[in-house]
Amino acid sequence: MNIQSMSLGELGTNCYIVYQQENALIFDPGGEAEKVIQFIDQHNLIPQAILLTHAHFDHIGAVDTLRSHFNLDVYLHEEESHWLEEPQLNRSTAFTRKEVKTAPPEHLLKTGKLKISSFEFEVIHTPGHSPGSVSFIFKEYKFIISGDVLFKQGVGRTDLPGGSTEQLVRSIREHLYTLEDDYIIYPGHGVKTSIGEEKRNNPYVPGS
Repeated sequence: MNIQSMSLGELGTNCYIVYQQENALIFDPGGEAEKVIQFIDQHNLIPQAILLTHAHFDHIGAVDTLRSHFNLDVYLHEEESHWLEEPQLNRSTAFTRKEVKTAPPEHLLKTGKLKISSFEFEVIHTPGHSPGSVSFIFKEYKFIISGDVLFKQGVGRTDLPGGSTEQLVRSIREHLYTLEDDYIIYPGHGVKTSIGEEKRNNPYVPGS
């Protein structure tokens, strides 16, 4: 399994391209669609879907272009099913001078196992940063795409509409910290880390 990280858009949001052989999944394409297209074409990959950890504007900026270019379906948690088409909900009107909006997702994510093409992984609902935040867990390969839930020595902000510090801490403790320490975390911003490192060093949610 291969993982390519790209820092995209105004806020440097991490987009991840997870691929094996020729098949690929695109996670959180926050902007600069041309960079994603260039990487996929250079590596002769065939994208299978776009998956979103949540629908804040900085994670969805390239969705429209990539969905159209590769004819892809988009997956998003049902709690944020309307956010892609509503700039006020995805907060683009509050943080930028232009609206970010696209068509609704083709598929609504729910907690449980998900298989797309040759990929099998688990979807965990991890609200707190936003009501529909999810984390994608690849148990066979021991890594997590956590969006804006858990960062290296940090956590996602909870002061936006639908955010909750109490809920975020509970999501991390109950769903992420219960994984083995050697799981690698690929966050929505910043560098990768591990479950063990965050349990030892994260000042916001220390391990028990």
